[in-house]
Amino acid sequence: MGKLSRYAGRTAMVTGAGDGIGKMLAMKLAEAGMTVCIQDIREDAAAAVVEEIGGAAFSMAFDISDRDAVADAAVLFEREHGDLAMLWINAGVGVGASLLEGKPDQVRWAYDVNVLGAIWTAQCFVPLLKGDPRHVGITASTAALRAPEGDFPLYAATKHGTMAVAEALRGELAAKNIETTILCPGLLNTEIWDGAKARPERFGGERRMDPKIAGMWRDAKTPDAMWPDIERVMATGGGTLVCATDDGETRAAMRERIDAIENGLVEL
Repeated sequence: MGKLSRYAGRTAMVTGAGDGIGKMLAMKLAEAGMTVCIQDIREDAAAAVVEEIGGAAFSMAFDISDRDAVADAAVLFEREHGDLAMLWINAGVGVGASLLEGKPDQVRWAYDVNVLGAIWTAQCFVPLLKGDPRHVGITASTAALRAPEGDFPLYAATKHGTMAVAEALRGELAAKNIETTILCPGLLNTEIWDGAKARPERFGGERRMDPKIAGMWRDAKTPDAMWPDIERVMATGGGTLVCATDDGETRAAMRERIDAIENGLVEL
């Protein structure tokens, strides 16, 4: 029996599954015997993953930052598919902008997808989770565990928000006997560096980044390196999983941040 055998024959939805971490999660869940709904804002990308997986998959294309679109998708899902045992809130965007100089559309896009999109997805799809067990996964980032400084402060700040949403959801979901896994990946070989290729018009529209900036992502480990640990954590009922990829830098930065907070703590 596989580690996720209790979910075999059930249905999972993975958001942002057109490539990267979401695609890996969807493919591994399908291998574990689940039927997987591949969600992405890009209809063609979602369809391509469905074709790669085969019969145990179907796609839905909608924008998770649009609350009405998410709600309509949930109604359609319930009407056409019904059974949902697992929801993985994975969709997110990378934004290479600062807080002081980020354009309003960049800031809104980053927060609307990475923070509000996680909330809208949970609000609309968690009520569809049925049976036992039920599981919700949320993809945050190791950027949520260190001070949101450095080269990508806007992105890091939004991922602190994703992490806070994930931890808040964990408490609410536990009260409903729904298991939760919070995943914090480090830098991996994904297309997050080119996330604006699917940016909606209301946030400034599509923009393609210069592939020359992709070096550090393309040299990184692939997302499937995380799967054995993801599977292990999910199989034991969930938890928080940090998959760092920087030879101890995340652990040191996390400790430095915690120490700074603790040193500023006073009892009044």
